[in-house]
Amino acid sequence: MQHLQESFTLGGYALLMQALQPLLRRKLQRRGRTEPGYLQQVPERFGHYDTPPAQAGAVWVHAVSLGETRAAALLIDALRQRLPGMRLLLTHSTATGRAQGQALLLPGDAQVWLPWDTPEATRRFLKHHRPCCGLLMETEVWPALVRACQQQAVPLYLVNARLNDKSFQAAKRWPSLSGPAYRGLSGVFAQSDADAQRLQALGAKVLAVLGNLKFDVKPQPEAKALALQWRAGLKAQGSARPVVMLASTREGEENLWLDALAANVDRAQAFKAMGVLWLLVPRHPQRFEEVHQQVQGRGWAVFRRSALPPAPEPWPAAALKADVWLGDSLGEMPVYFQMADMALLGGSFMPLGGQNLIEAAAFGCPIVMGPHTFNFAEASQQAEEAGAAARVRDMDGALNQVLAWLEAPQALAQAQQAGLTLIAQSRGAADRYAQAMLKE
Repeated sequence: MQHLQESFTLGGYALLMQALQPLLRRKLQRRGRTEPGYLQQVPERFGHYDTPPAQAGAVWVHAVSLGETRAAALLIDALRQRLPGMRLLLTHSTATGRAQGQALLLPGDAQVWLPWDTPEATRRFLKHHRPCCGLLMETEVWPALVRACQQQAVPLYLVNARLNDKSFQAAKRWPSLSGPAYRGLSGVFAQSDADAQRLQALGAKVLAVLGNLKFDVKPQPEAKALALQWRAGLKAQGSARPVVMLASTREGEENLWLDALAANVDRAQAFKAMGVLWLLVPRHPQRFEEVHQQVQGRGWAVFRRSALPPAPEPWPAAALKADVWLGDSLGEMPVYFQMADMALLGGSFMPLGGQNLIEAAAFGCPIVMGPHTFNFAEASQQAEEAGAAARVRDMDGALNQVLAWLEAPQALAQAQQAGLTLIAQSRGAADRYAQAMLKE
């Protein structure tokens, strides 16, 4: 009976995903107006390819977006060290992930979109590329894809796996869909014991708990050099300016910040007297212009990073006099975190689950986070317990914490060092994952 019910549900899911394809095409066209990357190789989204596959027997890694691609880079590097001739098939779902992933390719590798989750598209994908195995990063478990891998005998693993309680409860509501998907995986390597328990409850075969790959993030010398250059540029008027970053903000959070600043005149004046430069980095590139207009409309002087001339050209006066820098670039989060004295964690001041704060800790940038960090619960708890992050109730509390750290440089320095220590103590996941994969 259970098998029949699951087959019926999967059949209905396949029909629904097929019917939704026109909506996906329209969505890609909309996103492509502000992010042209979404208009590249659209047929690949439906399992049609006009480019050669990776060399036969490639290791297939799926990294949905930017954060997963950065984590995948650490694993890919560790695998290449152990398998020098390894060929890579790299897939993504977002334009930012695909752009970041290009730097990971070597001759003989291939990079394509992961197809829309229909039986036909996933079968064509696997038939064209013929990978030896698949590694899905973190959360990307799709029913039709898992089934196609089973049918074509492609071992499929969930790596650096995490599953927050909200997603777990949602999956439990559809056991006829989630059950076959998680049971159909060849194995799961989880970030934490809590993730492992939730994944096992859905039927997944958890092979090991190996930690979080993102703790292995490696500082890039060129990013540090650029951050130091920007900090030096800000001293051109004679005094260093504290830089407070709003990292990966989501829609609505900029208004929360602007409202909280306006609500407390004394605090706003204290920030002004200190010369605070607010570094605002929206998560989604299509919102850059909207956020610029929004902040400027509140009377703030805004300078866009894209308008900053390359060295050694002199900076325009607007860059030095700005109240707010808008980080309207891609791939420069390591630069922004190293430029900032501290950062407010986007996605945590609204019920959106927060963002990954490990990269900030790796660069010695303390985090002020709101109450909503369920997407990265364990990393957030670790950072808070280590003293690398401070938890607050709302945006008003966040600005109070910012002021407290600015008025107590020693406490700020301790928080910065706590992040560096946390990262140093948590490294090694990439090697553990690579070793585990070679045993499979």
